[in-house]
Amino acid sequence: MSRPFNRAIIPLTVFVLAAIALSTWFSSDIRAHITAPAQPPKVDYGPPPLPRHPLYKPERLGDPTPIIDNFPLAAGAHSHQELPPIPEWNKPPRSHVTEVTPLLIGFTRNWRLLQQTVVSYLTVGWPAEDIYIVENTGTMFANNKGQLSLQNPFYLNHTRLKTILGVNIIQTPTLLTFAQLQNFYIYTAGQHDWPHFYWSHMDVLALPDENYLDADNHTFKNLYTRTVDDLRLTLSPERRDKDGAETGRWAHTFYAYDRLTLVNRTAYEDVGLWDTMIPFYGTDCDMYERLTMGGYEQRDAANGLIYDVGSSLDDLLVLYRRGADGKGELEERGAEGYARLRQQADEMQVFKNSHEGGRNFWQGRQDGGRGEPFYRDAEGFEIGLQMTIGHGGNVMAEKWGHRGCNLRGAGLLKGSDAWRVERDWEWWDREENREERERLEKGGWDVEKQIG
Repeated sequence: MSRPFNRAIIPLTVFVLAAIALSTWFSSDIRAHITAPAQPPKVDYGPPPLPRHPLYKPERLGDPTPIIDNFPLAAGAHSHQELPPIPEWNKPPRSHVTEVTPLLIGFTRNWRLLQQTVVSYLTVGWPAEDIYIVENTGTMFANNKGQLSLQNPFYLNHTRLKTILGVNIIQTPTLLTFAQLQNFYIYTAGQHDWPHFYWSHMDVLALPDENYLDADNHTFKNLYTRTVDDLRLTLSPERRDKDGAETGRWAHTFYAYDRLTLVNRTAYEDVGLWDTMIPFYGTDCDMYERLTMGGYEQRDAANGLIYDVGSSLDDLLVLYRRGADGKGELEERGAEGYARLRQQADEMQVFKNSHEGGRNFWQGRQDGGRGEPFYRDAEGFEIGLQMTIGHGGNVMAEKWGHRGCNLRGAGLLKGSDAWRVERDWEWWDREENREERERLEKGGWDVEKQIG
């Protein structure tokens, strides 16, 4: 007879089996930790350290093209008398006109273009004593002392300009942006008590229209004489607009857009001058829009031919119209030599405005002057300039809440709107305007194109 099953054995058996299993797992885990290699704690070292400077960019290959002076006769002259006389029909008046006609030409770099601009204005009748070269090189007195070479982009020959060509030089205290330079012009006009003045770019070539005859007396007038005639018309109290209203609130007159500009100092001061927070491109748009908002008239007029160029004639002697050596017989006005000169100027203008490097390619052409005072790396200078231009565009957009130049077309009609309006390019991204945007887009309106 079998013995009865002892139910107390069951819990004991379960406990023993569990203890054996736990002991086996614990022993294997200990062995694993004993046999496994020790792992060092993880440390976050961050990005690798920066390499130690200087780390130079690759050197630019090839030597820069040597700069050759484009007025050899003037380079060898000791006085103004050694230059050929200006053609009779292009000479300035024997006695200065009663009106003031100061012409300010700003210069930063590229001597050949500046010299061409100066000689071209002299040979279309602008009085030398009325021409002021505003040296804006940022090289202090280096050019006065002759410390910069012709190969240096910022080279300016003071002796040539003052002694040989007879014009004036004004120096800025430091390198100014375009907007600052424009305000410096207005400040200079105030110092001299000029109610108005002219300014021109340094990359232009001025020629008279030698086929022009005055409508009243059928006589030829050179560029300077026509400019003075237009000034008298501008200042005349009898001048009226098409509706018969007096037009005394004038801001400026453009000749070939702003290649040459007549400025009414009072108008610019009245609307607050140029905005120096917008250093280069866009600052003209800001200025001219504010003048219109302020009720000032902006005119265009013709006075001759002013070309936009980025290269130079090989020898500026051709502007005196007396042959290759300047000692030949004076050419006739409007003759074959003049036709060739105009054709060359036309080609130079086309070359500039179709250049693969952009119309301002000439600004970075010179790369000389290493080791001279105030030397600047030409490529670095251009990079810094372009970055500053980009910053100005952002300021312009933020100031007016609109990208682009057509401020009044965007609904901005008052100068007091500046800095007080929201960004129109973000307006349609707002949730409360989304339904209206979708409705307009279904109708064919391209909102992205509209807001830039």
